Amino acid sequence: MTVHASTSRPRVTASLLRRYIVLMAVFTFVMFTVWAVAQQFVQAPPGDYEVRQGGILLSDRKFDEAIERFDAALAKEPGHRGAMMGRAIALLQSERHDEAEAAFGALIEYLRATLEPEDITGTAVLAGAHANRGVLYDRTGRHEQALSDYIQALRIDEGAVGGPGLAHRIIYGNTRPATVRKRAEYLAEQLALPEDQRLLTVPELDARQRMHKP
Repeated sequence: MTVHASTSRPRVTASLLRRYIVLMAVFTFVMFTVWAVAQQFVQAPPGDYEVRQGGILLSDRKFDEAIERFDAALAKEPGHRGAMMGRAIALLQSERHDEAEAAFGALIEYLRATLEPEDITGTAVLAGAHANRGVLYDRTGRHEQALSDYIQALRIDEGAVGGPGLAHRIIYGNTRPATVRKRAEYLAEQLALPEDQRLLTVPELDARQRMHKP
């Protein structure tokens, strides 16, 4: 008599099936996230990754390290506007005023030479460059030049150099930042007064000035 061995098959329960579906969903999500991040770096224009690194370092007030990252971006893409702006801001924040002035000037000249009329982002960067150079002039006591740059920024794109949004105020804790328009109006009023009556520097208000990044 032949004895047939019975083959035991694993029983697929509803619980096991649900677990499998959940695990596959998680796996798919993780792999999609990895792919999306990888695509971001692969497809990003030259210098963008270094600019993001520089922006983080700039926010952490690690100015020398930020400048190194912006320089690395410019080595890959000499006309990278974000890197040019970030580098100029880092120089200003580290009080290397002569270098910062030259950097803002170079950015403004570059944008005026290359900017296309329909380039909305580039127009915003140009406005920001004028506004930031105005802050530099303000900090170094050249208030007439500061006012001139503030006016230029407002004429080019006032929306780009307006006050920060709610998220920025929450993150940085500056609930009443000095906007370009407010500072320009204040300087215009003070410069119209006799020289001995002017109050051009108010530390409490000046500390609220913010940098404008693209």
